[in-house]
Amino acid sequence: MNWTEVNGTALRYEVSGEGGTPLVLVHEMGGTLESWDQVMPALRPGRLVLRHDWRGAGQSEKLALPVTFQTMAGDIAALLDAVGITGRVALAGCAVGAGIALTFAGLYPERTAAVVAMAPATGMAAERRAGMLERVAQTEALGMAAVVEESFAGSYPPEVRHDAAVYREFRARWIANDPRSYANIYRMLIHAELGSVLGAIACPVLAVAGTQDRLRPPAVVEPIAAGIPGARFMAIESGHFMAVQTPDVVADAINGFLRPLGF
Repeated sequence: MNWTEVNGTALRYEVSGEGGTPLVLVHEMGGTLESWDQVMPALRPGRLVLRHDWRGAGQSEKLALPVTFQTMAGDIAALLDAVGITGRVALAGCAVGAGIALTFAGLYPERTAAVVAMAPATGMAAERRAGMLERVAQTEALGMAAVVEESFAGSYPPEVRHDAAVYREFRARWIANDPRSYANIYRMLIHAELGSVLGAIACPVLAVAGTQDRLRPPAVVEPIAAGIPGARFMAIESGHFMAVQTPDVVADAINGFLRPLGF
C-alpha cells in the first residue's frame, strides 16, 4: 500500500497488475479498498487496477467537514495523475462509490472509457432527508457500533451472509470507521443532486442492482439507469455490499461488460 497527498487530502492507494484499459475500483460508504479483495483475482490478469480509500475512509485522511461528490471525483483524477495513469480508464463503484464513479464520468468524459455502477447512490428523496440527518447525528454522538444493526439489516441481510468469516471481518472493519468522517460522507449523499451530471455521461454504463439489496433494490436502480444516456441495467443475486457479499458474481458482471467493449 502507498499514500500520497493529492487534491488537498492524503489518500491510501494500491496499483496492481499491468496492461489493458486501467480499471479504477471505488468502494462503498463505510468500506475501504479491501472491499475489493475477493474480486481482484478475477480482474487483475492482463489489467492494471487502481483502488484507494476515499478521503474520510479507511487509512486516508479523515474528514472534519462535509464533502461533495465532485470533490471525491476530483480526488480520483488527481490520484491518476499522481501515479502516472494517462488516457481513459474504466471505473467500477459500489453504492456511494458508484455515485462517485458516475460523477467522474460526467466531469471527466475525456478520461472515462466505461462505468460499472453497482447499487448506485446518487442522492436521496427529500422526504427521507430529515430522518437520515437524525441518524447521522446519532452516528456522530454514539459511534458506528450504535448504528451497525440498523444499517446492516438493509445492506447486509442474512440472505447474503454466505461466508460467516467474511461477514465478521467486514462488520468489524465497518465499525472501525471514524464516526465523524462517516457522518460527513453521509451528509454528502443526503444533499447530493446529481441528475444533471448523470444526464451528461457519454460513455458506456452498466447499472447493477442486487435482488437482496433492501436499501437500493432493482426498482430503485433501474430508473437511475434510465436517466443515463444509453445505460444498461442488470439485476444480480446479491445484496448492497456486492463486492464483499458475492465477489465472483461481481467480477463476472464487470468482466462481462468491459471485455466486449474492448476495455
